[in-house]
Amino acid sequence: MAGSWQSLTTQPTLNASTMLLLTDGTVMCHDEGSGFVGSPRWWKLTPDAFGNYVTGAWKQLASGPNSPLFFASAVLKDGRVFRAGGEYNGTSAVADLLAAEIYDPGTDSWSSIPTPPGWAHIGDASCCVFPDGRVLIGSIDDNRNAIYDPVTNLWTAAANKMNATSNEETWTLLPDGTILTADCFGHPQTEKYIIASDRWISAGVTPVDLVEDASKEIGPALLLPDGRVFAIGATNVTALFTMPAMPTQPGIWVAGPAFPPQLPGQTLGAKDAPACLLPNGRVLCVAGPVDGQAGTYNGPTYFFEFDPAAGALAPVPNPLNNGSAPFDGRMLLLPTGQVLFANGSMDIEVYTPDGAPQAGWRPHIASCPSYLLSTHTYSLAGTQLNGLSQAVSYGDDATMATNYPLVRIRNHASNRVVYCRTHDHSTLGVATGNTPQFTQFTVPNGIDPGAADLTLVANGIGSNPLNVIIQP
Repeated sequence: MAGSWQSLTTQPTLNASTMLLLTDGTVMCHDEGSGFVGSPRWWKLTPDAFGNYVTGAWKQLASGPNSPLFFASAVLKDGRVFRAGGEYNGTSAVADLLAAEIYDPGTDSWSSIPTPPGWAHIGDASCCVFPDGRVLIGSIDDNRNAIYDPVTNLWTAAANKMNATSNEETWTLLPDGTILTADCFGHPQTEKYIIASDRWISAGVTPVDLVEDASKEIGPALLLPDGRVFAIGATNVTALFTMPAMPTQPGIWVAGPAFPPQLPGQTLGAKDAPACLLPNGRVLCVAGPVDGQAGTYNGPTYFFEFDPAAGALAPVPNPLNNGSAPFDGRMLLLPTGQVLFANGSMDIEVYTPDGAPQAGWRPHIASCPSYLLSTHTYSLAGTQLNGLSQAVSYGDDATMATNYPLVRIRNHASNRVVYCRTHDHSTLGVATGNTPQFTQFTVPNGIDPGAADLTLVANGIGSNPLNVIIQP
């Protein structure tokens, strides 16, 4: 079975590109501008009164201080947004911008932050958030790495990578406190960063080459519910990584399925492309025609689902906006379990997958107040509050992970839905199992009073609802 597509009722008036899920349930969307150059403009999609994103509304946000295209980004533990670099900056000339900013959704404002000391560029740096909330980025110029601490607003140097550079790489956070990457400059070698000891070690060699040598491009890589990583190549092939018993060990790679051609004689690959882990455990991914040449990024974009249980890639229906090359595409997993697909145009399509998550994948609420007041902040505790995976992957050009908890409240009488702003989570780890976690949430002003369901959502999967009373 496969899911289905539908268009947003109100399409954006921007060329929608990178999207970030804010902790109040809204979607922050970058306008890449016209002419493929980047822009400072950002917009926000808010679901309707019943939590439906298809019939949601758009509002323009404050513009940023720069006009990047392809950059590092992340939602932080306190709910703010980190953004760094930019391969372009409002012009057609490659800029590899040296700049970084923080966006505060509470004040709708941007503030510039320092950049890594001694760096000449950030550009489209690879990026990953640690479980403790710090952000690791890699240099596109050499093998240096830097760690940004949002609490102190300071950068520190991290251990150097084993290969020449992290340029073009896809980084994936694993449950054992490591970050996995396939070396684009040095393929088919792979390596892992061990967060606790600040060092890189070999993660072995992929049995099939995921990197297109001419362009050094690769596709996305996602942690699956079964603990393996599904890595998608720009060379028609895929691979699966199994974590070792100890983080200091390399792990095991095996070959995965190849993309089936959609036309006679066609070779498909994910040469810079998005993918998303669906609540049903399958992966929605894309591929386009590849020819092994550095400068060719061909369309159209074909859509597939990878089934980890069957080990197979199967075509699914294509959305109306699939005419461009896969590198234009961006996916974002919504709290409803649906997926937004944007591709630098004014057309965003919504994928609704079939099936349901396994019961063991759901977050679990252990404690939460039963009586809530609007504008007040409360603590919620439980397990698996961050989900099983970062859930959304692209690579160096767009990092849009969603492994943080959201709180959704549905009023019994009116059926109206609101999302509470969550912040100050105990961790941004993945697949944390039975380890206790907590988050803070603030009940919005104007929420309907009375009996309601409260649900903790992570990666589009909701907990069992908790009965609460919203007091006027």
